[in-house]
Amino acid sequence: MDRREFLFAAAAAPATVRAQLTRGPVAVVTCDEEARLAFVDLRTFRVLGHVATPPDPRAIETVGDVAVVCHTAAGAVSVVDRTRVRHVVRSFVEPRYVAPHPDGVHAFVTDSGRSGVALLDTRRGVVVGRVPLTGWARHLTISGDGSRLCVGLGSASERVSFVRTRPFRHERDLAPGFLAHDVGFAPDGRLWITSGASRVLTVGSAHRPADLAPQHVTFGNGRVFVTSGDSGTLHVQAHDGRVLSRTAIPNGSYNVQFSHGRVVTPSLSRGTLTILDAVGRKLAIVQVSSSCHDACVLA
Repeated sequence: MDRREFLFAAAAAPATVRAQLTRGPVAVVTCDEEARLAFVDLRTFRVLGHVATPPDPRAIETVGDVAVVCHTAAGAVSVVDRTRVRHVVRSFVEPRYVAPHPDGVHAFVTDSGRSGVALLDTRRGVVVGRVPLTGWARHLTISGDGSRLCVGLGSASERVSFVRTRPFRHERDLAPGFLAHDVGFAPDGRLWITSGASRVLTVGSAHRPADLAPQHVTFGNGRVFVTSGDSGTLHVQAHDGRVLSRTAIPNGSYNVQFSHGRVVTPSLSRGTLTILDAVGRKLAIVQVSSSCHDACVLA
């Protein structure tokens, strides 16, 4: 694809719009069916513009000052900033999700087509390592010190895998006692595992009730945010799993991320982005596209 096709759609927009894109946090939302990303201002809740990408942009994650996007059906991963696609890496089969290394340069990308995890250098746009796993690698999380990954092995898997990042190797598998979906290392070190088939999740070794599966989890401001896209809910929970509050969100809002005092959760079925504050109060629902799989925040 010609690199010129990746130019930002707002390049010819008024200077005030371009200025908003270069300062302050923006949510970057994948528009699955339109092969592009949308940029949403987290102060005004406006869609500021778009950038074209390879087909099927799905999961997206902030890594340093860029976003890493998985194009599952295209077998590609792109590295994007606020105005352009910097790299397109095509050495994947079915890339799924991304976890950023604390160094702000490297990212771990699950590749369910290869049943493993790849280590990506975002500055050079090259894969510098791979680890094979025993299942269909999907959601993943990284410990606070960057030394360890936990990887879900499917949308509803009997096991999750643990991977050491240095040296980069598979360590062991764990059976949580239900079919696992999403995983997340909390800031206190406890591992949260959500279900792909039942109304349950684990906090460390303790089971907690949850809304309809699959649930997804993120952390911030001393709280835990758990979405159920099929129930249309976001739970704000304490680090021990106690539910502190419950907020209605559009159905299909599965993936969720926290950054810069904002919770963002896009809807796969409605194409909206729901924006909430640091305690889970709903601020806005922005219509972005026909279908939005994931979102991250660039500062």
